[in-house]
Amino acid sequence: MGVGGGRLRRGERGGDVNTGFGSVILASTSPRRSELLRVAGVEHRVVPSEAVECEDEHLTAWETAQLNAYRKARVVAKRFPDELVLGADTVVCLGTRLFGKPRDREEAERMLGELQGRTHQVVTGVCLIHLRTHRQQLFSDTTHVTFLSLSGESIRSYVDRIEPMDKAGGYAIQDEGSLIVSEILGSFSNVVGLPIEALRAVLATWPGWAGEARI
Repeated sequence: MGVGGGRLRRGERGGDVNTGFGSVILASTSPRRSELLRVAGVEHRVVPSEAVECEDEHLTAWETAQLNAYRKARVVAKRFPDELVLGADTVVCLGTRLFGKPRDREEAERMLGELQGRTHQVVTGVCLIHLRTHRQQLFSDTTHVTFLSLSGESIRSYVDRIEPMDKAGGYAIQDEGSLIVSEILGSFSNVVGLPIEALRAVLATWPGWAGEARI
């Protein structure tokens, strides 16, 4: 859901703008991140970011995820300087190899073929910005995911069941994940797209945050 320019008022109920930072703006079009925030009890509005994601082979997965999270949050924060803005970016990596969103089904199948039978890392970078008060927090979380050994037929069958083109690595842990994953070490929500446990910890220390009790 997009929001027009100007200041965003909490729930449009006539209260002061961002009193106590009880809500956030999610600078992402990902329905999965929005759903994670909703389930966690974090009041939020969605404002898609127009930031261009960085793809640089010289950057690590952690650097890429945090840089893109910052870019997404910064663009939206400039429009809403009085609001707490959250940007996030998720990257799949196998060693130094980064796996972005596949361009087509063939590339998705090729990515899954490289990941099958091996352990890879899912890194999500998160950036919180409140521009008016010059407050910013940048962090990331990493989850280790081990795939089952998959045949070409198994990979094709999995891709038939999901929409891989908008997902880093060509898969979604929450969509038929049991068909391809044998083990997860770390945050499950991080693999979905937002490390809720780490976000809770950061928000709990955020000056003026009024949402601790709800999350």
